[in-house]
Order: sequence, then structure tokens, then C-alpha cells
Amino acid sequence: MDAAVDPTAGQFDLNEDQRAIQEMAEAFAQDRVAPNALEWDKQRHFPADVIRETGPLGLGGIYVRDDVGGSALGRLDAVLVFEALSKACPGFASFISIHNMATWMIDRFGNEEQRQRLIPKLTSMEWLASYCLTEPGSGSDAAALKTRAVRSGGNGSDYVVNGAKQFISGAGDSDVYVTMVRTGQDGPKGISTLVVPKDAPGLSFGAVESKMGWHMQSTRQVIFEDCKVPAENLLSDEGAGFGIAMSGLDGGRLNIAACSLGGAQSALDKAVSYTAERKAFGQAINQFQALQFKLADMETELQAARIFLYTAASKLDRKAPDAGKWSAMAKRFVTDTGFNVANDALQLHGGYGYLHDYGIEKLVRDLRVHQILEGTNEIMRVIIARALIGR
Repeated sequence: MDAAVDPTAGQFDLNEDQRAIQEMAEAFAQDRVAPNALEWDKQRHFPADVIRETGPLGLGGIYVRDDVGGSALGRLDAVLVFEALSKACPGFASFISIHNMATWMIDRFGNEEQRQRLIPKLTSMEWLASYCLTEPGSGSDAAALKTRAVRSGGNGSDYVVNGAKQFISGAGDSDVYVTMVRTGQDGPKGISTLVVPKDAPGLSFGAVESKMGWHMQSTRQVIFEDCKVPAENLLSDEGAGFGIAMSGLDGGRLNIAACSLGGAQSALDKAVSYTAERKAFGQAINQFQALQFKLADMETELQAARIFLYTAASKLDRKAPDAGKWSAMAKRFVTDTGFNVANDALQLHGGYGYLHDYGIEKLVRDLRVHQILEGTNEIMRVIIARALIGR
């Protein structure tokens, strides 16, 4: 466990298996991801080969049942994994999170034939998965999505899908797209979920978006033009899609918060090292009280975020009645804190923090989007407030 974390901290005293999981993920990240992260960012390279290496480690289906190759772990276990991976690269860890969310949806809501047909190739990372919910005209208002799927073929054996999804991580690189489509009336009750293979006729992808961070991930539109998808790829029933989409978000919010936590921890570690080495006015700059106070605040806030996140993950594992509210609170608090800590770390580096080779500016860019995706932090406040006032 990170030296800054007290391993005897009450309910978060990790057991032997959790320590092994954490150490395995951190060792892989430091060996295979950290040495390459800056170059991947610079070249905007999607490291599919390294991502696939996580499959044999059990990271392709962290909380998927073990009969289809999953690791059958809990949400706190997953948080430990994503925190460890993101110390090397938040963008890398975030894609593993997205893949896991899509795979879990098939495991949780698919029938036995779908589970056995699709999931083993996802848990092994032979196939990579993306999640398609957001559209050009519907972001936070997910129930307003327009992508439509209509039954066709003999006995309704296929769906024909038309529409587009926006901001899809892994688009064009992933092999499977868990996609929310409209099969019925307007609103949440008309939404269904299809598993769309990359080779589906009529499926195409937009240009790679030029974006602020997460450069190692391709982000594109996913475009459906009379796209033909077998009806056997419908998860659950028609009309169940909105519930499927929402069910994945609590875990996704915890995962992205963990990615913020790990990235911010890396930024703080860099700041502690840099301020010990950098000299000004005849002494290391960490001897100036103003900088000491800043480091103290960064450490305090990051530890508070860690405890908050672990508490929320534990609640989701226990299926506590308030787990959804805690997931929203953790996502809001941890992603805001993570970005602020990384930004403060850049400031402590002075002009060097602005240089790519020091790795701090990449962390700031990568962590900024965490305050937007998996539900913006403004939407998290709506969820929390509604839970408080009973709506």
C-alpha cells in the first residue's frame, strides 16, 4: 500500500488478498505503463497490446462472475486496482474501467447464452469493450437519447439502428460496443441495450477528436447508418435499457474517482520529491513554510478523499440503501480534490511543471475530464440534493 496510507485505518485494514491485488496492479503499472505513458500521450497512441496484457492478470472482468473468466471481486477491490493503475497513467486506467463497466453489464443483465458467448473473450481482453450512451444532443439528459433501433428481418431476427453516439472512448479500437438505443416511446421507458460488434454492417466511426487530455485513448463518434445487429444481442428486455445504464453508473463513478485519486497521488509524490531537490535562496524550497503548508493541505485533502472513496465503495459492496448517494458524493469530492491537488503540484513545480517531460501537466490535463464524465459534478450535486430532500 502507498506509504502515505495508514494500513491499520479501521474498516480499511486491507486483507492479504486485497494487498496482493493492489501490489500486482501497481507492479504492472510501474513496469508496463509508467515508462511509456508520456510517449503514448505525446504520440496519441492507443496501447492495445499493453491493455490486453491486463487480461491474464484478471483485470478484464474485475467484478464479473468467475464462471466466464471474471475475477468476482468487489467494488473496493476494483477501486484499489484503478487507483494503482492511474498512478502510472489515468487515461490507461480509465479505459480499463470503461471496459469493465461494459463487460459487467453483459454479465449482470445478459442471458446465459450471451454470457457464455461474449464474456470470456472480454475477460481475457481478447476483445475490448466500449460503452455508448452519450449523444451529440443528449449528455446529462441521457433519457433524451435519439439513436433508434427497429426490428427487421424474418421474425424480427435483427435490429436496424440509426443515430450517433458522441465522446466514446475506444471508438474504432474496441471490438464490442454496449449501446443504449431507443426501441419505444420517448423517455426512459423506451430505451433498450444492444451489444454491437465492431464488424456490424453499417457501423462506422468519426474522426479522432483532438482533446485536452486522455491522449492515449481514441475518442470518436460511433455512427449507425442502417446498422444491422442480431436481435440475440439485446440485453434483458426492450425498455430495460435505461435501468441498465443507470445501474452501471455507481460503480463507474467510483472507478473514475479512483483514477483521480491515483493520478493526484502521483502528482503529490512528484511535488514532494521536486520541492526537496529544488534550491532557492540557499536552501531546498520545501524548507519554506508557505510551501510546507501547501504540501500539508494537499496530503490532508487527498487522504480525506481516499477515506471517502473507500467508504463509498464499501457501501456499494454491502448494497447499502444510500450507496447511490455516497457514490455520487465520492465522485464529486474525489474528482474535484484530485484535480486541485494535481494543479497545486504543477504550481509547486513552477515553470518546470508546465513542461511535458515532468509529467505534471499531463496529470492536470488527464484529471480535468473526470469532473465531467460519468455524470458531471453538477449532476452529482443534483443526485445528492434529491437524496437529501426525499425526491
